[in-house]
Amino acid sequence: MNMQQAIKMTAAESALVDAYTAQIGDLPGDGAVLSLRDTLVHELRTAGLPTRRVEAWHYTDLRTLLRSVPAADWTAFSDRVDAIVPGSSVLSVRNGQADLKTLPEGVTARSYSESLIDGSAAAGLAVLGADDAIGRINGGLVRGGLEIAVAEGAELKAPVEIQVVQSHGQAHTRFPVSFGAGAKATVIERHLSTSAEPSFVSSVSDVTLAEGADVIWIILQQQGPADTHLGQIRFDLGKDAKLHLFVINSGGKLVRQELHGKASGEGADLTLRGINLLGGDSHTDVTFTLTHDVPHTTSSEIIRNVVFDRAKGVFQGKILVAKDAQKTDAKMACNTLLLSDDAELSAKPELEIFADDVQCGHGATVADIDHTQLFYLLSRGIPENKARAMLVNAFVAEIVEELEDDEALVEALEGVISAWLEKHA
Repeated sequence: MNMQQAIKMTAAESALVDAYTAQIGDLPGDGAVLSLRDTLVHELRTAGLPTRRVEAWHYTDLRTLLRSVPAADWTAFSDRVDAIVPGSSVLSVRNGQADLKTLPEGVTARSYSESLIDGSAAAGLAVLGADDAIGRINGGLVRGGLEIAVAEGAELKAPVEIQVVQSHGQAHTRFPVSFGAGAKATVIERHLSTSAEPSFVSSVSDVTLAEGADVIWIILQQQGPADTHLGQIRFDLGKDAKLHLFVINSGGKLVRQELHGKASGEGADLTLRGINLLGGDSHTDVTFTLTHDVPHTTSSEIIRNVVFDRAKGVFQGKILVAKDAQKTDAKMACNTLLLSDDAELSAKPELEIFADDVQCGHGATVADIDHTQLFYLLSRGIPENKARAMLVNAFVAEIVEELEDDEALVEALEGVISAWLEKHA
């Protein structure tokens, strides 16, 4: 009996395979791309979605949690959405269709569908391994996105917002982005829904920083309460490159956000900051891996989780230090506020070190609101619900305040957090 006969597909698996079959003659791609698509969807059909038996998915049993997938509707329409930071250059992808009307100086871009058609996208569609369900789904079904290049030495004065807007149905997008040597930029990768109808979204960003590039990359996930969001960013840091990666999850019902990176050049530095705002009966999983491949690289990761109601959160973080990566300095921390008896958070920080001259550490904490601080605010006449919201806001605000050089950006992100807390706290 072969695997296809042995595994009975779930409704969600069938819906994804059916979506591919329904548009097989319409998906962009040359012969190599189409052949790779066939392989990826065949693997999905035969192996199925990952379960908790797969170590990387132990806390997010996707096969069980993903009970349905909305039908694809490539005629869907989404209205334009204002940039979250006024004055930003907006590169939008609405229901999978790219809009390239506003390109700042020093930036070139084209629709990712063109890369699929001419075959240059084929190498980038490769999955990261047997457990890469997001890469497999996205590679099989991707229709659009943007291929972006920031020129060597370019210094972008205003943020660039890659705005991925979905009204309903399915969207599968890809964003290969390269930063030339010495380039400086702030990019906001923003995912949002414009309706209450359910959406299924997969998105993969491939980010490369050349020597001396200095980039702030913000992933702001604001999907609707019925949406599934499967996101992945892959990044590679060259010599003396600096990536400040900020992740804010404030939406979605089922979310898996993967962050996979390599410090490939000496002097490379990664700063990761994450804020997960979880409420209702949502399930949000942030999975992070970083490989220090060469000597004299640094990384710092701080994740803050706020969990209300019956929500479930997951943070899996793994730092691997290769044998030749002496003088690595890597630190990782995950801090969580559990604000309901039914709320859950699973944290799994890991270090795998093969070098002997390094400074590495990790830790995780889980707590409720500090009752001494709460009593102090109550004694000053502040209502309890407002006092709790103030303390929760303070817990996550210091993460955003690290972006103090851009007041408009800090104000915008603080507004997202405050609006979410007003609704849930």
